[in-house]
Amino acid sequence: MDLTAIQNAVAEAGLDGWLFYDFHNRDVISYRILGMDPEKMTTRRWFYYVPAEGEPIRLCHGVESSRLDELPGEKRIYVRWEELHAELSRLFGSAKRVAMQYSPQCDIPYVSMVDAGTVELIRTHGGVEIVSSGNLVSRFEAVFDEAGADSHRRAMAIVLGVKDEAFARIGAAVQAGESLTEYDIARFILDRFEAEGLDAGTDVPIVGIGGHPADPHFEPTPDNAREFAMDQTILIDLWAREKPAGSIYADVTWCGYIGQNPPEEYLKVWDIVCRARDAGIALVTERFTADDPVEGWEIDDAVRQVIVEAGYGDYFIHRTGHSIGEEVHGNGANIDNFETRDRRRILPGTAFSIEPGLYFEDRMAVRTEIDVLVTPAGQIEIVGDIQKDLIMLP
Repeated sequence: MDLTAIQNAVAEAGLDGWLFYDFHNRDVISYRILGMDPEKMTTRRWFYYVPAEGEPIRLCHGVESSRLDELPGEKRIYVRWEELHAELSRLFGSAKRVAMQYSPQCDIPYVSMVDAGTVELIRTHGGVEIVSSGNLVSRFEAVFDEAGADSHRRAMAIVLGVKDEAFARIGAAVQAGESLTEYDIARFILDRFEAEGLDAGTDVPIVGIGGHPADPHFEPTPDNAREFAMDQTILIDLWAREKPAGSIYADVTWCGYIGQNPPEEYLKVWDIVCRARDAGIALVTERFTADDPVEGWEIDDAVRQVIVEAGYGDYFIHRTGHSIGEEVHGNGANIDNFETRDRRRILPGTAFSIEPGLYFEDRMAVRTEIDVLVTPAGQIEIVGDIQKDLIMLP
């Protein structure tokens, strides 16, 4: 645990402290930030209060009095629930505003780890205002250094190369009259990642023809997979990272068509999602160039507005993008004012996707996905190629 870094972050956020809390190993965020073992027995509630200035306080039950011994700070013990309430009433001193892993109205469920009853308990007996630790968590969970950024760039180069190979494999099979399915290409992608030393996690790449990717998280299987043939729309979503710890994922979606005359509607909606994507890029670039903070919901609004104004808002059924880190869906700000209202700031040293999509049940889907890297120096970098035109096969 880096106590100085935590206290600096709390002070810079204008808060009086950050209260970490757990019961039965529920809050994995606290364990990661504090550098604790999340598997160690935790059958009683513990509290760890880090003030913006001064010594932290460890509050544990007498049955597990050593649970926080690896952390610095004054140690206090309670046994009876009345003693817990009394300890909470003196825990915060003169503090007024304290962060917890809490999100008002559960706007950001990723950091909403503390149950409502515990929030009520702290407010009642601690006498402090509880605010969300969302932006603090992003600083410790989503920010990476230049080595992480380089791993992201390297992974992207390989992911885009495998994407090209996958489309070429489809085109060659159709031209030769060979039987090839969505599942075959998904396995091909995973095999290529393994050969290149990348880790794609446990999920299968999304490879969909026609109406299949109208389910945004369609998973091809041996039983549901269709064969590639002429006059089909294609969507491929693939992601991977280098295997060493600290490596950052690359995640992209590209679309194509088998044949030379794509349907006019397909071309029309493809143009719309590309313009929407570019509106998101323009906003985040403008804000960082002007050193003006931007939050995830604002980028979602900019992208979604293009699609709504084009008359297709009802077909854009998910957030615009997600945080990217050591997990493909990271724990930083998402690009979202649709599924949730993500008011977390986009921070230097983080990455996120912009991936508007339109989904037409039983017919087709289009999605374009890019990765935006905000370098540790605060520069906006679109990592990898931006798809401008549909891939035409064979």
